[in-house]
Amino acid sequence: MITRSNEQKKSIREYMRGGKEYVQLTTLSKELPANARLFSRLTLIPGASIGYHVHENETELFYFLEGCGRVQDDDQFFDVSAGDSMATTSGHGHSVENTGEHDLVILAVIVKD
Repeated sequence: MITRSNEQKKSIREYMRGGKEYVQLTTLSKELPANARLFSRLTLIPGASIGYHVHENETELFYFLEGCGRVQDDDQFFDVSAGDSMATTSGHGHSVENTGEHDLVILAVIVKD
């Protein structure tokens, strides 16, 4: 199934997971398989963040498309930039913050265990 760019729904999530500012979510597919919960492009403006949260019975994958930021991976912190990726498996947590001067753009996929 093809989802054309003009069919991809955009939404704004303010203070996502207790984070700062807002995140723009672009849903990239009209349909997902039963074991997928999310396939989206996340755009964080400078200073925006997604607060720390733990995933249960699912894995979230990030691929950083543009910009730079800082992520928390359980109790460790890492700087990230375009081309980096991150996996948060069940029972583990993460957060992400745009620390740059331009948008931080992330391809995000959540797959249920």
